[in-house]
Amino acid sequence: MFYGIIGTGAIGGYYGAKLARAGKDVHFLLHSDYEQVATNGLQVDSVAGSFTLPAVNAYRRAADMPPCDVVLVGLKTVNQHLLPTLLPPLLKPDTLVVLIQNGVGVEAAVQQMFPHVQLAAGLAFICVAKNRPGVVEHLDKGSIDIGNYSCRDAARMAHLMADLTDAGIEAREVEYHEARWRKAVWNMPFNGLSVALRATTDALLADEASHGLVRALMLEVIGAARALGVEALTPELADRMIAYTLAMKPYSPSMKLDFDYHRPMEIEFLYTRPIALARQAGFDMPRLSMLEAQLRFEEGRTLKTP
Repeated sequence: MFYGIIGTGAIGGYYGAKLARAGKDVHFLLHSDYEQVATNGLQVDSVAGSFTLPAVNAYRRAADMPPCDVVLVGLKTVNQHLLPTLLPPLLKPDTLVVLIQNGVGVEAAVQQMFPHVQLAAGLAFICVAKNRPGVVEHLDKGSIDIGNYSCRDAARMAHLMADLTDAGIEAREVEYHEARWRKAVWNMPFNGLSVALRATTDALLADEASHGLVRALMLEVIGAARALGVEALTPELADRMIAYTLAMKPYSPSMKLDFDYHRPMEIEFLYTRPIALARQAGFDMPRLSMLEAQLRFEEGRTLKTP
């Protein structure tokens, strides 16, 4: 299969590079570091073993890319408005688009843009960053869950899962709604608190007060998910998520990195939309609503700072 990577940042760079290293036909759309990657290749500094792809199918424009069987979208959701320009050149009638993006409601928004495109959610459980041109830093974890949103082609999905496994990526197919909300149980507390409290994951859990706040926020997300019919998520998940995070290396979530580098934060899909969905189901998220307001304030102030 032909793979296209839209958004060759940390996430798209890592999974795309793993697929390419395994011999898959992968085509990367790049922006600021196009020249670096086109000239020197793509480097992955990984706890699981570092490697470099010396020759990369690198493109500066989506219009120059070939149609693909699977497109992995690693764009931040703040750049979702670019998809109507970036995605069409890569589409075949049966292309599967996997949105490896944070938040709840992502697929519904993209499906409105592309009513007939097959979509799946990609839920990445990984600590990864890209702070240097052409270099992906893989710090910990690395699995990915794939949730079918509107894919009608079971063979295409099976082929994707087999290719991910062949590339050394721990991948499993999961129920879509449960997967999105399960990831939100981690994302909504840690991303926002890392900005509001200027702290990494280990610091948030080392302090008794912030540890308790993390757990309270997780329980709020679980309550919202259950109100929306995702009954597989139970309060015990909060303790398992905390134990999972304690075993991770200290980590700055993606929202904290965006804040530090004065970039827009993914507030809309990580907070605004899930809070609104929960409210429609009769469930209020007061702590997360307050955190959302703090993040809106911080973003407004930070983006005005040179």
